[in-house]
Amino acid sequence: MPRTDPSSTTASPAASSTPDLPEPGGLCAIHQPNFLPRLTTLAKLFAADYWIVLDDVQFTRRDYQHRARLANLNDPAGQQWLTIPTRLPSGRPTPIRDAVIDDPHLARRRTAGMLRQRYGASPHWPALAETLDPVLDAFDTGETATVAETSTRVLLDLLGWKGQVLTSSRLPARRGRSVRLADLSAATGARAYLCGTGGMTYLDPAPFKVQNIAVASFRPPTTGIWSSGRRLSALWALATLGPDAVTARLQALAAHRGRLQIAAAPSSWGTYHRTWPWQDSREAGMCHRAPVTLRHG
Repeated sequence: MPRTDPSSTTASPAASSTPDLPEPGGLCAIHQPNFLPRLTTLAKLFAADYWIVLDDVQFTRRDYQHRARLANLNDPAGQQWLTIPTRLPSGRPTPIRDAVIDDPHLARRRTAGMLRQRYGASPHWPALAETLDPVLDAFDTGETATVAETSTRVLLDLLGWKGQVLTSSRLPARRGRSVRLADLSAATGARAYLCGTGGMTYLDPAPFKVQNIAVASFRPPTTGIWSSGRRLSALWALATLGPDAVTARLQALAAHRGRLQIAAAPSSWGTYHRTWPWQDSREAGMCHRAPVTLRHG
């Protein structure tokens, strides 16, 4: 399948209803809306130019679409789930975008109370509380996906992300897991698809190769604040280190995007390895590196 022209009005009804698509080039990440996302998820989105919100796949209760694991401010081993009580109108097949909140008013009040209880003692809490106000307001929509997406958007904004957010349900794509991801990436004009370690276990690179899109494997560090980054909401790192310190770590990763995009150029196929360095002040100046592997078929 040739690359989709986002400006074409005949590509599909979805394409014609999607204005303001980004200019071609850059990195694309595709991820479900996560409620108060984990640090590793936030880092992957921050490293991308576009985040496509995967809102039309099946809601999964064991995932992070309606829940976040909060850690105690001074004792990250003390953890508790914060869950949005969610009802699925169509049962298990309900897509994420159609999930609804049971008693939004109570859920909002409980969320506000738990966040204040966990992180209210942080010197960074005033800034975080102001940032999270739109998340609490989003409970009034009664839509779990809206709350989750809003929580990710406001944290990306807090960290200074300059990318663009699109929605999968409004973009043209064929069926099939890897084919669909490739089509969604192509709709942005991206040169590379940024894939997490979980996705790399099932991803078929062939549909991406057909559309001249590289596949970049995003593997964050596993030490320091990152040792719990796959489990804990990023709020713990933000409350502990502060937004500026977390931003610096994510910017250190983004500073190496130029090398990644050069390697992702579709002119030649092969396997590329790129390492993006991170710095964690808690490790007394030791530099920890996050390997990024580019695959072209």
